[in-house]
Amino acid sequence: MRTSYRPEDVTFLLTDLTGKLEPMTAEQRERNIQSGQHYSSMLPAESAPSDEYMRVYRDLMRVSAKQNADAIARLATLVIGAHGKTVVLVSLARAGTPVGILLKHYIKKRFGVDVPHYSISIIRGIGIDKNAMSYILENHLAKDIVFVDGWTGKGAITKQLHEALREYPGIDKGLAVVADPAGVAHYYGTRNDIPIPCSCLNSVVSGLISRTIVRDDLLGPTDYHGAVYMEHLEQYDVSNQYVEEIEWLFNYQLDVGFNEPSEDGWHEAERIAKQYGVSDINFVKPSIGEATRVLLRRVPDRVLLAKAYYGSTILEPILTLAKEKNVPVEWVDLKSYCAIGIIKDLADA
Repeated sequence: MRTSYRPEDVTFLLTDLTGKLEPMTAEQRERNIQSGQHYSSMLPAESAPSDEYMRVYRDLMRVSAKQNADAIARLATLVIGAHGKTVVLVSLARAGTPVGILLKHYIKKRFGVDVPHYSISIIRGIGIDKNAMSYILENHLAKDIVFVDGWTGKGAITKQLHEALREYPGIDKGLAVVADPAGVAHYYGTRNDIPIPCSCLNSVVSGLISRTIVRDDLLGPTDYHGAVYMEHLEQYDVSNQYVEEIEWLFNYQLDVGFNEPSEDGWHEAERIAKQYGVSDINFVKPSIGEATRVLLRRVPDRVLLAKAYYGSTILEPILTLAKEKNVPVEWVDLKSYCAIGIIKDLADA
């Protein structure tokens, strides 16, 4: 699979589908999804980020890069503590990929071992890529594998991962994430809903890889899940720059703490769904990362922002996108999250 990442940083177990399917606008895709077509069968169109949005991204890096670097350090230390130096990082493409690379770099510098890092596909409602799993298990011990993602929203992917791993005895079912505001991850850098800059861009901060794709007409029974290389965005790519900027701020002496998982985030999402008359919980996307994704890739109904963070720089990317796309913003009381995106029900449009 072609990517802008350095080959020594990550091995993508994906089938290259570049040029084999047409991208869809957010509205086309949303209508298809709400009509029953699975989101993984469609390629979202990705355009170049605006100058204003890139300015906001750079400002966000300036104010949150240290938070992210410290969270990566805590996460890496927890993962090594649980798995030792034989750990095998398996990131969930594509949001987990830059996190996996940063963990790999931190572990190499602090613990002196160059651990393997694969990036594979898991899709809500379909499951994990079994062909990719077979490849990894042919080359590594099950006990050494740990799965990596960027953040938790409601915890849907965490639950999907737990379900998928029932077929794979001996693999740690605990997901490792930078930020776990949902309170469901076993390994996390922070439980706070911190801004993760790589969530604020699409492929241009994820190795120019599209969302992963599953299509029976394009993939054979032994193929990995697919993806597309976004060549038209090469001039905007900041994937490696992002890794370098976070890595520059690593603290190699950081101590860690640990809290047991909870489901506070899921309960807050359910409360918001009920309050706003949202019949499908999947239309409620909590966390800064998920709310940003709604604005970038879906058809938003509105965005809810925590009153406690009014005026905070960490919400600037969301406010900028909402303004660009004419999406209503409401400031509300939130406990577990700083932001929640709500997808528009097009049946009511």
